[in-house]
Amino acid sequence: MISFKNVTKRYGEEIVAVNDVDFTVEEGKIVVLLGPSGCGKTTLLRMVNRLESISEGEIIINNENSKDLDAIELRRKIGYVIQSNGLFPNMTIEENVMLVPDLLGWSKKEKRERFEYLMKLIGLDAKDYGKRFPHELSGGQQQRIGVVRALAADPPVMLMDEPFGALDPIIRDKIQEEFLQIQREVKKTILFVSHDIDEAIKMADKIVLLRNGEIMQFDTPSKMLSHPKNEFVSQFFGKDRAIKSLSLHTVEDLQTIIGLGPVDESIQDTKTINIHQDLRNTLSMLMNQEADQVVVKNDQDENIGTITIDLVQKYLHFEIKGKMSASQEG
Repeated sequence: MISFKNVTKRYGEEIVAVNDVDFTVEEGKIVVLLGPSGCGKTTLLRMVNRLESISEGEIIINNENSKDLDAIELRRKIGYVIQSNGLFPNMTIEENVMLVPDLLGWSKKEKRERFEYLMKLIGLDAKDYGKRFPHELSGGQQQRIGVVRALAADPPVMLMDEPFGALDPIIRDKIQEEFLQIQREVKKTILFVSHDIDEAIKMADKIVLLRNGEIMQFDTPSKMLSHPKNEFVSQFFGKDRAIKSLSLHTVEDLQTIIGLGPVDESIQDTKTINIHQDLRNTLSMLMNQEADQVVVKNDQDENIGTITIDLVQKYLHFEIKGKMSASQEG
């Protein structure tokens, strides 16, 4: 758990980068810091591991005040992932990943077992990649290594500063999915900086939207999109908030609520999607007319129905109507 209690950061007399910020990252959850450039999100993140000092207030990490902890020991207990991956070019992949466990005095056996486990998590062979150097890996592979290095000593808390920002959109989307799958297994407490609205919606359990160092809204992505707290929040997420909200829903959700269409076996030009595909990407595929029929497959790779633009529109109408009713009842 990470708790910010009335945290302020000043630079000299004039500049207030963070102003009286108060929120909590619950254990095992991802909170994304989001906002325009210069809003204070990276400063907030860097105050957690004391790369930036706190002017006022306090940050509590797992019931300990960060000010009371030795800075070096604190950083060794916190995983840290940055956009450029931060790998040391003169060290092998295994040496890079095992850097903190090595500093902590882990045995060779412990380090080897941990390295093999982490490499398996990201789908890379430990024997094949362990002795390679960073320049021998693709950008996506380097970023995966940056993530598992932050996980190496099994820290309860992770800080991620735009970790996927330098990747191209296709690789970025894939690594986001992989990371969320890893998070479902390891359940770390994560503070995540992003400038990308779609990434924040996809990755976050909750979002902190900042402006000029102050919190405009702290809420779930769904609440941010359906009930923006003020005009700034509404404008920041845009007029297409309803479309953005489709990324929070899957084809399986649609199937449960309104069902799928029948499969027409006579149609040859088809595309297939998994039932766990999000509805926003599904709608994009349909609107781009990538196929005459989009067939939905379950986890057993069986055809279970089809999806159309009309079905997505019907589901979206159902969701909006349901939220309006819930709001009126509240």
